[in-house]
Amino acid sequence: MEIVHLTDEHKQLYFCCLEDWSEEATKEAGLRRELWYEKMKARGLRVLLAKDDGGEIGGMIQYVPIEHSVVDGKDLYFIYCIWVHGHRQGRGNFQKRGMGKALLQAAENDARELGAKGMAAWGILLPFWMKASWFRKQGYIKADRDGMAVLLWKLFADSAQPPRWFKRKRKPQTTPGKVTVTAFVNGWCMGQNLAYERAKRAAAELGDRVLFREIDTFERDVLTEWGHADALFIDRKQVRTGPPPSYEKIRRLISKRVRRL
Repeated sequence: MEIVHLTDEHKQLYFCCLEDWSEEATKEAGLRRELWYEKMKARGLRVLLAKDDGGEIGGMIQYVPIEHSVVDGKDLYFIYCIWVHGHRQGRGNFQKRGMGKALLQAAENDARELGAKGMAAWGILLPFWMKASWFRKQGYIKADRDGMAVLLWKLFADSAQPPRWFKRKRKPQTTPGKVTVTAFVNGWCMGQNLAYERAKRAAAELGDRVLFREIDTFERDVLTEWGHADALFIDRKQVRTGPPPSYEKIRRLISKRVRRL
């Protein structure tokens, strides 16, 4: 296989996380990921793609100086996500070929050359995506934990300091006589962008008794003010958004709160 940097040729494929076969990925998630990318390029975002022997793109990794990421740290690079396409649809299943390890190694080497003191990543304790156990097998150790999400890192220098999750500082406000839907959205994740777009559409379709509030967490001061990068609240109750809930489920949850007014 070959590991290459992202070029204009493959940008649209990257924006939809290699799922160009999916209408959800290419249309329903909107343009927020593309807009996020354009802004993050100036802040050091790096994207690598993995090609198989036939030149087909099967995997990707994106990482950035941690000072511009959604976690707290210094002199490290942070991996937003690493993804090897595993669906039967579209380009097919590229997993179990070593693409993930090759992408991670290339990103680590790149970060070292850029002067980073270490690499950080987040993982989930459940075995379905961005598995914390996979990163541990690659030499990463736990730095912090927030529920099922684990922040891991690998040191390149003894002087490196461990990263930390931003602490959740406050919940969104409610509005008397209305159901308040609050969506925190950063832009980096297609799945979280899907949840945002679905919640916004559902809130609009349910009429005046629902108030939709967007909190854009791209800028670091907003992120640190709240402690949420991507999250969805119906009134003050948080809705699980990983994997992104369907439009029907979000609408049903909002409708249930409306009936209680």
